[in-house]
Amino acid sequence: MRGIFDTKRDSGYDDEVAFRYHFPKQYRAVAETLVGGRIIYREPKRNRGRQAYVATARVVGVSDDVSRPGFAYAVVTDYRELDEPVPFAHDGRYWESALRLIPDPTRVGAYLQGKSIRTIPDADFAAIIRAGLSETLSAANAIRLELDPRHVDGSTQELLDLPLVEQERRIEQLLMNRKIREASFRRKVCDAYDSRCAITGLRIVNGGGKSEAQAAHIWSVASGGPDVVQNGIALSATVHWLFDRHLISLTDDYRILVSHNKVPSELRTLFAKQMDRIHLPKDERLWPHPAYVARHRERFSSV
Repeated sequence: MRGIFDTKRDSGYDDEVAFRYHFPKQYRAVAETLVGGRIIYREPKRNRGRQAYVATARVVGVSDDVSRPGFAYAVVTDYRELDEPVPFAHDGRYWESALRLIPDPTRVGAYLQGKSIRTIPDADFAAIIRAGLSETLSAANAIRLELDPRHVDGSTQELLDLPLVEQERRIEQLLMNRKIREASFRRKVCDAYDSRCAITGLRIVNGGGKSEAQAAHIWSVASGGPDVVQNGIALSATVHWLFDRHLISLTDDYRILVSHNKVPSELRTLFAKQMDRIHLPKDERLWPHPAYVARHRERFSSV
């Protein structure tokens, strides 16, 4: 089963959309039908929303909010932001087939009242997700995202070579493919940091637009970290190696911490300006999330 979760900024709900979605009891029955299936998060225009589909996740359970009677949580995993927000409608046509059946478009808002959680047909889900992955799947971006024939296996290349309609039919495979998922994360993180290593400040872009900087997870996916830009940082290969091993980390105000007794002496010159703040995205909303930084620093402290 596929569905939509409408999520509003500053809604007052206890959401952490990469992990849980908070809702009142009238939506419980439909939420439970979505357990085991995937949903798409949509931001309505209210509360400064982008009026677009923005991410996808898999629902793995529904549980009561014991602190607030009458409310529950949908527990989610495999959270993934789309490459770019997919507008609610394109070329005057709604993505959701139920909305296309409404004769008067001005009544769409009224129709959606009380439908913040709703099911959608598989075809609608696939079309929205394929549109949301269009930048990652574009042949023009294959080299810079390492989705060219030199870097992918045969099954991944087969998916990339499919026509759009066939990709929609195999949307679950596209979402589950590790190389495609990594490429999507890399694109968003490297774009946020202008392809510049956050720690050394070096910006090297090779042929095909490929950045020398890599996208490092702050809180590793293997330990439960989400694939969101706020859980990523652009780092050159050597710095990435040190960061993944928690030999370097960050303070709460984004300054560099170095385990000098464990970092090889020939690499310490990389951190001569360790008290300076790292290079950060221009958009503060994309800066590393303090909670993810704190998790990384805990491991640094224990190394």
